[in-house]
Amino acid sequence: MEQNNDDYKLIFEKEGVYLHTNAKRSNQDTSIPGFIRIVERAGVPALEWSPLEDEGRTAPAVLYTKKDGEAGEEDTNFDPGYEPDWAVISTVKKDREHVPVKESGQWSFSLPLSELYSLRRARFSLGRNFLVLTSRGGHPLPPLHFHRGGSRELLRALSRYIVLDQSPVDGRLFLAYPQDPNALSQSFDKLHLFDDGSDLVSRFIQDPYATTFGGFSKVTNFFRVALRPPDSPLHQRDAQDSSMAPQFDEEPGFELITCGVELGPKPAVSRGQPLDKWEEFLDPEGRVKNPESVKELVFRGGITPSLRKEVWKFLLGFYPWSSTRREREDILRVKTDEYFRMKVQWKSVSEEQEMRNSLLRGYRNLIERDVNRTDRHNTFFSGNDNPGLALLHDVLMTYCMYNFDLGYVQGMSDLLSPLLFVTQNEVESFWCLTGFMELVHHNFEESQEAMKQQLLQLSILLKALDPELCDFLDSQDSGSLCFCFRWLLIWFKREFSFEDILTMWEVMWTRLPCDNFHLLIACAILQSQRGELIGSDHDFNTILKHINELTMKLDLQSTLRGAEAIYLQLLQCKELPLKVQEVLGLYVPSSSEDESPDSQGSETQRLLGQSQVGPASGDAACAPPPSPSPPRL
Repeated sequence: MEQNNDDYKLIFEKEGVYLHTNAKRSNQDTSIPGFIRIVERAGVPALEWSPLEDEGRTAPAVLYTKKDGEAGEEDTNFDPGYEPDWAVISTVKKDREHVPVKESGQWSFSLPLSELYSLRRARFSLGRNFLVLTSRGGHPLPPLHFHRGGSRELLRALSRYIVLDQSPVDGRLFLAYPQDPNALSQSFDKLHLFDDGSDLVSRFIQDPYATTFGGFSKVTNFFRVALRPPDSPLHQRDAQDSSMAPQFDEEPGFELITCGVELGPKPAVSRGQPLDKWEEFLDPEGRVKNPESVKELVFRGGITPSLRKEVWKFLLGFYPWSSTRREREDILRVKTDEYFRMKVQWKSVSEEQEMRNSLLRGYRNLIERDVNRTDRHNTFFSGNDNPGLALLHDVLMTYCMYNFDLGYVQGMSDLLSPLLFVTQNEVESFWCLTGFMELVHHNFEESQEAMKQQLLQLSILLKALDPELCDFLDSQDSGSLCFCFRWLLIWFKREFSFEDILTMWEVMWTRLPCDNFHLLIACAILQSQRGELIGSDHDFNTILKHINELTMKLDLQSTLRGAEAIYLQLLQCKELPLKVQEVLGLYVPSSSEDESPDSQGSETQRLLGQSQVGPASGDAACAPPPSPSPPRL
C-alpha cells in the first residue's frame, strides 16, 4: 500500500470512510464519503481524511494543527456527546472548544500523529460504530464512520507510529502516545499515584507505568518540562533529555535565594491537649464566642473524638461561627432538602439516558471503582455490601451533580471517607466535603497550575531552609520535589494512619499559622529524612522508593512540631527573602508588581497591612524585610 513521491509517502489508505459533520441546522445529508489515509510528508506522519471529490489533490484543505487556546472558526454544532472523556487530571472530559475542519465549504483534515491525543470508538445513531479523534489541543474532529469496515486495519497501521493505550474508564477509549517508553500518561489513574505494592524497583524496571514508583517518575518528568517557560532553552533541552534536573532559579519572576540566608536555631515547640470542651465556648443562644481561640486550641492539640462531629462542621464552613442553635437547625433542614434534590437528579437517570451521557457514565465508573478500594481496612468501609460504601458512593455521585464542571477525580474518595466516618451522616458529610473542596479543588483541576505552584513554593521554602539538601536532590535529578505530589494533592492522606489523618486535617483546617502550613509539613518530613538521604548512595530511583515507603512510618506529633518550628524559625529571620515571605503570607505583592514582575523601580509593598518602599528588584533576594509581626500562636 505504500507509495513514494519525493517528500510524500502513502502508508495506508481506505475508501468508504464517511465524515459526519452533524450540522444540526442543515436539512442536507451530513455524511460525506471519503478516504482515510496515513501519510508521511517530509518524514512527518499524519492522519488525513478527504472527500471523494478531492481525489487527486496533493494536500487536504485544512492542516489541523490548532493548539489549546486558539480561537476556532464558525460554529458547526457538533454534538457534545462526541467528545472523548479523558483529561490530564479529570479522567472525564467536558466543555471542549469545537473547532471546524473545513474551508470554503470543503471538508478535510490532516492531523499530525504527534498531535493525536485520543481515539474513541463510539456508537451513536442507528447503532452504527464511529471513530472520534481528538487533538492534543482538546479539539474533537468530526466522527468517522467506516461504511466498508477497515477500522482495525487503520489501528494496526497507526501502531507503527504510536502506542494506543486503553482507558480504564471506557473500553472504547484509547490514549495515543509516541513510540517512547518514557512518554508521560497525563491522568492520575494512569500515573497510579494511589497504588500500593512492594518490590517497587523491579516492578518499575519491568513496567514503569504499573507502579506508584513509576507514577512518581512520570510526574517528575512532566513537571520538569511544565514548570519551565516554553521559550526557555532549558525547556527545550529538558524535553529532549528527561534526565536533566530542573533549575527553578531560571523561572521568570523567581527570586534567587542564593545569598546565604542566616537562619537562627529552630525554637522548641510543644503540642497541647485536644479540645475537649465545647459548651463553654458557646453563648446562651449557641453562638461561638471566640472562634479564634477555638482554632488556636485545635491547632495546638486537635479535637477529642467525641467533639469532632460538631466542631468539624464549623471548621469546614457548614455552620457559620456566628450562627445560633436555631439558625443551625434551619441550615440543616435547608441543606438536607438541597442535598436530596441533587441526589434525585442522578438517581432518576435511566440506564438508557446514561448510555447517552458519557460524562455521568464516566463519573459513575470511576467512583464505583475507587469506592471499592478506599479505606477497606477501616471497619466502617470493610466487607461486602457495607452500608458505608454505599454512602461513600452516593455522596460522591451527588457531588458530581453539585459541581459538574469538576465532577469526580481520583483522590476525592480519600478526602470524603474520614468525613463520612466522623459525621456518620450522609448529608453532613456531603456539605463538609464541599467545604473541604473549597480549600483543595484547585489541586484536581485539569491545568495542574495549582500543583505546579505548590511544588515551586515548596522548592522556595526548602532552598531557604536546607540548601545542602536541595543541592543533593538536584544532583540526583530529584530537585523538582515531585515525589511530594501525592502529599500535596490529598493532604498526606496516604502517608499517615487513618486516626492520625483526622488530627492532621483538623489542624490544617484552622489555616494557622498560615494558609500554606501543608508546605511546611512537607518541609518537616523532608528534613527528617536528610540524614537518610545526604551522604547515601541514593539515586533518582531509590529516592523515589524511599519517599514512597515512608507511608505509615511517620510520627504525626513530631511532624507537626517540626512544621511549626520551621514557621517560627523563618519568621524570626531578619533577612528573609521576599519570595519566602510571600509563601508564608507575610508579604503580598502590590498590583503593579503582579503586572510587571521584572520592573526596576520602587514598588509598594505590603507586610501584614503595613506599607513601605521596596528595594530594587536586583537587591530583592538579600534585602532585609521589615520586622514581621509575632505569630498568633
